[in-house]
Amino acid sequence: MSRYDVTREDLDRILCTEPRYRVDQLWDALYHRFEEPGDVGTLPRALRARLGAEPALAPALRIEAERQADRGETVKWVVALGDGARVETVLMHHPRHSTACVSSQAGCAMACSFCATGQAGYTRQLTAGEIVEQVVLAARAARTSGRRLDHVVFMGMGEPFANYDNVLAAVRRIVHDVGIGARRVTISTVGVVPGIRRLSVEPLQVNLAVSLHAANDELRTSLVPLGRRYPLEALTTACADYVAATHRRLSFEWALIDAVNDTRRDADELAALALPLRAHVNLIPLNPTAGGLDIGLAGTPPDGVRAFRDRLASHGVNVTVRRTRGRSIDAACGQLAARATPGLAS
Repeated sequence: MSRYDVTREDLDRILCTEPRYRVDQLWDALYHRFEEPGDVGTLPRALRARLGAEPALAPALRIEAERQADRGETVKWVVALGDGARVETVLMHHPRHSTACVSSQAGCAMACSFCATGQAGYTRQLTAGEIVEQVVLAARAARTSGRRLDHVVFMGMGEPFANYDNVLAAVRRIVHDVGIGARRVTISTVGVVPGIRRLSVEPLQVNLAVSLHAANDELRTSLVPLGRRYPLEALTTACADYVAATHRRLSFEWALIDAVNDTRRDADELAALALPLRAHVNLIPLNPTAGGLDIGLAGTPPDGVRAFRDRLASHGVNVTVRRTRGRSIDAACGQLAARATPGLAS
């Protein structure tokens, strides 16, 4: 459990001998100023000491390693949870915004062949508070460097829709309490159809990204085993219903794997899926992982990436190529595996 699992009602009980406005002061310190309970300057010294020792307000995350890349513009933390499980959180600074990439599970049960998290296996779900605490960690670091965290993506470790209730509870706290706009929050799923359907009726205008990676069932199930449970027909139908219900733009993520899913035929099949949904396609040259390299998976070379992008564009698909960040510290897409490797890289 995390201090960010604590509700206002819980704080009422913890502060039952204090004036009621102390709850608002502490809540503001936790969610807006990102302060430790024992360091809240608006509270009396004796109360700060008591809150600093309060078990319910102890941090859930302990930083085991911090690494930097891209001249300090990308920061990755390996954090240990109270039971020893590990997750990774990444902060990425861009010229006009800063983004936190957060984990929703310790490990992942989806077993995608090209993803380090899937190769590592599943440990457990994260609580809503453990997810929010990652956002606060990143927001505090961004503020320290003179930036403001204004985007959150659920693209770290785990499948968010396999932990749906906790993820949506965390999103509500991120939006309503931390103050990051819903349209600046993106949830990425490997294609959990019931989760897509549940999200379509949520009163939150968050963004949905679907990790597609192949546009025919035979290839997709070899890369994404969940495709056996939710074949493309079921997945695209759920996506169409989501777009119709929310009027939000859908994104498809496509990890480009050399000689696997980067041919002209693959581009044509993807265009046939994307165009009716008016989906944006985000191409991601595959980042290396130990397990992927063991089975011969490598990223598409730059000229192949450009050719694939241009083929999609010729069909009228809205397509971009994601800029790779943090590859040198295993912080890029598909590389998170929560290895405790302290150090600093530039």
